[in-house]
Amino acid sequence: MARKASKTSAKTAKPVLLAGGNPQIAKADGDAPVQAYIAAMPGWKRDVGQRLDALIARTVPSVRKAVKWSSPFYGADDQGWFLSFHCFTKYVKVAFFRGASLQPPPPGSSKHKDVRYLDVYEDAPFDEAQFTAWVKQASRLPGERM
Repeated sequence: MARKASKTSAKTAKPVLLAGGNPQIAKADGDAPVQAYIAAMPGWKRDVGQRLDALIARTVPSVRKAVKWSSPFYGADDQGWFLSFHCFTKYVKVAFFRGASLQPPPPGSSKHKDVRYLDVYEDAPFDEAQFTAWVKQASRLPGERM
């Protein structure tokens, strides 16, 4: 007779990594699922996730967090979501949902007219001051309802 997996082994099991090393984390609101996502990010990407999360939280102290579609989301009050990020094989992609309205706009274009992207690579410079300015601007714009 096969034994059932214990509840504790299910809770301590590491998340599955999807394509590009993106952690598969169940949809949930709050800081805990976002921290679980970041903890499951592979290698150097975990450091990027921790840095992004810390900068966002410092810039927008009342930030709302959730994991949706295996990506962390950040929002302001009841305005909706303003930012998300996702692991790809060679970079972490930050999506600013109203990025076209930011000054200057983030460099990556999208098929959606309002969305702009910032790709963060392992060995490329990261402009913390510019990122923080974008987060501050984005948090003040109407966000996405998802």
